[in-house]
Amino acid sequence: MKPDIKPASPVVGALVSGVDLAKPLDVGTATALRAAFDEHLMVLVRGQSLTQESLVRAVGWLGEVNRRNRPDEKRMESDPYISKVSNIRENGRLIGSLPDGELLFHFDSAYVEEPQKATFLYAVEIPREGGNTRFANAYLAYDLVPAGLKKRLEGRTALQVYGYTTVEKPDIERGLDGIKHFSHPVFVRHPVTGRRALYVSRLMTARIDGVERAESDEVLAELFACAEHPSIVYEHVWRPGDFVAWDNLGSSHARTDFSAAERRLLLRGVIKGEHRPTA
Repeated sequence: MKPDIKPASPVVGALVSGVDLAKPLDVGTATALRAAFDEHLMVLVRGQSLTQESLVRAVGWLGEVNRRNRPDEKRMESDPYISKVSNIRENGRLIGSLPDGELLFHFDSAYVEEPQKATFLYAVEIPREGGNTRFANAYLAYDLVPAGLKKRLEGRTALQVYGYTTVEKPDIERGLDGIKHFSHPVFVRHPVTGRRALYVSRLMTARIDGVERAESDEVLAELFACAEHPSIVYEHVWRPGDFVAWDNLGSSHARTDFSAAERRLLLRGVIKGEHRPTA
């Protein structure tokens, strides 16, 4: 039985039904899922029942799941492939290494040379309200950039940084020592689709390289408005059993807030990057 695939929204996402990810996928189903992923930038499969082990097996059609190479004292999880995105505490200690997720739009691991190709989440516990995930289509964001600004920024790179906060970038004026960082093109070309994407985000992009700070801030403000424009954003309201995987080069994402009194638990993994983003 072929999976049924239809758009989850007009701008981002494919809603897939007729698939049980806990079972081995035949070649036809895996191919259909990958095609939907490439076309729609995000795949959503509802009503799944997955363990951490079956979750890792379920994403083979996307690529190789990233494994942590060494123990990390900041990580609470024993599984080398899966992290817990959760605000739940046991004995006063968070059960996962990713408490809530970032509130500002970003591309995962944009601050390394070869960013992760994809990220996937599986919903276990969901708050009654809030804690949604917003996805922005970076192809459409590129289309929104005015022609004059595109010409002005063609060939330019932007500094991406990671400073371990959910809502603010670190202060780079004091230097980059101890801050994970890397510069990538402002406009990247997707290695699979060949489409151009706007590769800047409010959370991680610190500056346009080679441009004075005031001008860089002005340009970034205009780019962020394109990157987050409501017309290119889909907001996913989670249900327990939802599986979502998204393209980490063609889309950015952010979380909406929720009450600290509510419990939220999602299982997260990433697919290894295969390419350094190019213009």
